Amino acid sequence: MPRSRTVLIAFLIVTAANLLANATGNGLAFLLTKPLLMPLLAAYLWRVSAERAARPDRLMLAALAFATGGDIALMIDSIYWFIAGMACFLGTHLCYVAAFTRHGAAAALRRPPLVAVPLGYALLTVAALAWMWAGLTDVGLAVPVAGYAIALATMASTATTQGWRVGLGAALFLGSDLLIAAGVAEVAQPTGAPVLVMATYAAGQALIVTGWVARAGTPPAAPVTPAVAPAAP
Repeated sequence: MPRSRTVLIAFLIVTAANLLANATGNGLAFLLTKPLLMPLLAAYLWRVSAERAARPDRLMLAALAFATGGDIALMIDSIYWFIAGMACFLGTHLCYVAAFTRHGAAAALRRPPLVAVPLGYALLTVAALAWMWAGLTDVGLAVPVAGYAIALATMASTATTQGWRVGLGAALFLGSDLLIAAGVAEVAQPTGAPVLVMATYAAGQALIVTGWVARAGTPPAAPVTPAVAPAAP
């Protein structure tokens, strides 16, 4: 079995342990597992690159490093650490946007049917902010969350150009952050919210990374050489 697959299995096991810790309220298991999630995805990305004798994508590694910082910051119950975590995840989204743009996202979003994707995410962002605005204002987070939401929607939009797995992963990531923001604004707190937040977040990040790896490993189509009629004798 390739080492990259072993690392991915380890990520799945740690994710399951984290979700169980959230469901049962096991604080120690939660503290031990959450900081390992993104480093394991980074290790998977690194191992796949090594197996292909290629360099790992630095922007993707940076995105996961920022996400690790965000995960740790959000484990501390403080408004200041919440803002620090949001700043770290802003770095994650900017790195993803840069990576996707480098691989043709801007041009792809100007062509149908993807041209409608940014508009859809923009409408969703405006509607979500309008729904949560009063609650976010009460805790002094309306403006920071609005700025973060714009970056998140941009990341999700550009992700749709990188294959269905990356696009779905970004949508799940957005859904996870929406659940967090709704809880902070106290407009909604569904049953099992901590489990839903981590499940959608972990699945989203895993889909982004594995989708990116799969796309990078697809060889480019061979150029079509036009047939040349033989010269008449």
